[in-house]
Amino acid sequence: VQLQASGGGSVQAGGSLRLSCVISGGITRFRPMAWYRQAPGKEREMVASISGIGNPTNYADSVKGRFTISRDNAKNTVDLQMSSLKPEDTAIYYCNALIATHKVPWGQGTLVTVSS
Repeated sequence: VQLQASGGGSVQAGGSLRLSCVISGGITRFRPMAWYRQAPGKEREMVASISGIGNPTNYADSVKGRFTISRDNAKNTVDLQMSSLKPEDTAIYYCNALIATHKVPWGQGTLVTVSS
C-alpha cells in the first residue's frame, strides 16, 4: 500500500505550490479522499476533502479560498493546489482516505515550507 505525496518545497509567502498524491493499492477507487497536514509540535489536521466523484469538496477555514482539492479517477490521483501561501501553512502534507475505516498507513508526506 502506497500513498505517494509529492510537490512540496520552499516558497515565499504569497507563493503557490501544487501537491499531488498517487493512490495505489489499499484504497478502493472512488473513495472520498483528503489532504492532511502536520506542523511542528501540532496535531495532524485535515485541510481539504473531496468526494469519490470530485464534488463536493470541503476545506478547513484556515485554507478556504486559497487551496483547491481535485482528483483524477482515471489516473488515481488527488491534487492540492495551494495559493497565497502563508508561513503558518508550513507543515508536512499527507494524503489519505477521508473516512477512518478506509485509511491506510500514512506515507512520508511532502514538506511545505513557507517563509515570510
